[in-house]
Amino acid sequence: MSGTILVIGGAGYIGSCTAHLLHQSGCNVIVLDSLLHGQKFLLPSVQLIQDDMGNSAILERIFKQYPIKAVMLFGALIEVGESVKYPARFYDNNVKRILTLLDSMLEYGVGTLIFSSSCAVYGVPEYTPMDEYHPRNPVNAYGKTKLTIEFALQDYAQAYGLHYVALRYFNAAGALPDYGLGEQHDPETHVLPLLLRAALNKKPFTIWGTDYDTRDGSCVRDFIHVHDIAHAHLQALHYLVEGGSSDAFNLGTGHGYTIKELVQAVERTCNVNVDVIHEQRRGGDVAVLVANHAKATSVLGWQPVHSQLQNIVSSALEWEVKKRLLFDKVQ
Repeated sequence: MSGTILVIGGAGYIGSCTAHLLHQSGCNVIVLDSLLHGQKFLLPSVQLIQDDMGNSAILERIFKQYPIKAVMLFGALIEVGESVKYPARFYDNNVKRILTLLDSMLEYGVGTLIFSSSCAVYGVPEYTPMDEYHPRNPVNAYGKTKLTIEFALQDYAQAYGLHYVALRYFNAAGALPDYGLGEQHDPETHVLPLLLRAALNKKPFTIWGTDYDTRDGSCVRDFIHVHDIAHAHLQALHYLVEGGSSDAFNLGTGHGYTIKELVQAVERTCNVNVDVIHEQRRGGDVAVLVANHAKATSVLGWQPVHSQLQNIVSSALEWEVKKRLLFDKVQ
């Protein structure tokens, strides 16, 4: 693969892993990221422009200066609970600023986009595994902003000829420790790094809700390795470049694990017993989230080849250990 790809939010978790794979595949990669969360940029061979995707002046400079072939759009605010408390922030970042980006793309003739969407667009499952035809009824502002942009992409495609793929992730997890890439959210909200930190630091870990209608009472989630998600972006780009129609695809494994099973996997990997605290359910959490990814397989040729639970946990553990040393060296 060749050409210049603009990766919005390419210093973040999934964005950085995708930017790395794009660079490995032969693309010239430019990352635009505000570093809003204080994360370190860990891709020395990739150009970083530190600015905001809603800054029309910086977008104009980028699109005039570089022959951008396609845009990969990460860079969203993602914390569901925060979206309920502060929806204005989410609509500003996840909708208003993205519309500025889309308009700038159109102005400068950049017509190919891979959008980082989410299973949150579906809301409470009416059936599982969920396919792309499942009703979309998001229950929080985060999911609503993702769905708003999906609708905008449909309209921009019809009216202006934009070519896009929306990739609806289920639970992204794991790391690429060999390349120094993984989660570095501050504050951390994702279940696996929180669980690993509890195990490594001998701290308690909280399970929110143990009375769900599942096999052990805790939530079921479809954990998908970040490596597989990154590969899906490359395959989606190839699909569009080869003339594929704009569309949306689920990214998951088709199999869910309970939070209690995740705890057990971490205990085995770390060879420790985790002190678990059971609390009442959190608002907005649903019992089961599992993907049907048959469409991504048949259309994009994508498979979740790295997403065995043990591989996810082991890679995330290695990253948790490595990044403590790594961050001492990153300026």
